[in-house]
Amino acid sequence: MQAKLHRWAVADHGRRFDDLFNFVYDPATLLVAFERVAGNRGANTPGVDGVTVAEVEERIGVPGFLDDLRAAVKDGSFRPLPVRERKIPKPGGSGRLRKIGIPVIADRVVQAALKLVLEPIFEADFAPSSYGFRPSRRAQDAIAEIHHFGTRGYRWVLDADIEAAFDSLSHSAVMARVRLRVKDKRVLALVKAFLKAGILTEFGEHQDTMTGTPQGGILSPLIFNVAMSVLDEHVMEPWKPGGPMSTSGKRSYRRSTGAPTWRIIRYADDCAPRTQQEVLM
Repeated sequence: MQAKLHRWAVADHGRRFDDLFNFVYDPATLLVAFERVAGNRGANTPGVDGVTVAEVEERIGVPGFLDDLRAAVKDGSFRPLPVRERKIPKPGGSGRLRKIGIPVIADRVVQAALKLVLEPIFEADFAPSSYGFRPSRRAQDAIAEIHHFGTRGYRWVLDADIEAAFDSLSHSAVMARVRLRVKDKRVLALVKAFLKAGILTEFGEHQDTMTGTPQGGILSPLIFNVAMSVLDEHVMEPWKPGGPMSTSGKRSYRRSTGAPTWRIIRYADDCAPRTQQEVLM
């Protein structure tokens, strides 16, 4: 299923996919989704309902759990619960905290199912210069590309980070972007429901989510990349065929006139532009 969706998306970049919803609640999709949730490090970290993967397996039973979840998704009665907010220290010893949103197990499974269906479609559109949260790509690959261009005349590196990127994501903007590829209204409604699920803070207060997608949600990295692909496309537009940086000759001419050339290398909300004059992001 994933291979076919990806192949169709690559063949027609203007195609809008309908009839995806049945893939989401397909028993095989949900089973694979559950196995991925169960294999995550946070499998035994509960959401707002206090239920862990171990309790699902021991008390409820996986077949019954997935049957009930499938029925709820299929008949439209499924509703995501608010994520449980947890604050953890950011790496680097800065003392700053990062907000993590922990969904309940059922929501994680549905998010994983959505990701299984949507990721092959959007992967066909993502720029090769983005590395974060993508299959078979790592931070080390992004670093290697920076070194690659650094040996080819690029002299300046600009390291940039988007402040509160996940928290500030515009729901209307990202949904408009998702609609460019997804026509199935039931799938769109599910994606939007997760964006609007809300937060239960550490103090037990419920907060609506008017913007953002929670770090900790399985679907969030894909949604974030869909939004950030707009930046990738904008910055790399001059490299497209016919553009002012599309050939080595055109780039050399720009440099001879004192104009810069650039590339962007993005990992999540961190990017490194460099210039030769050239800026590699």
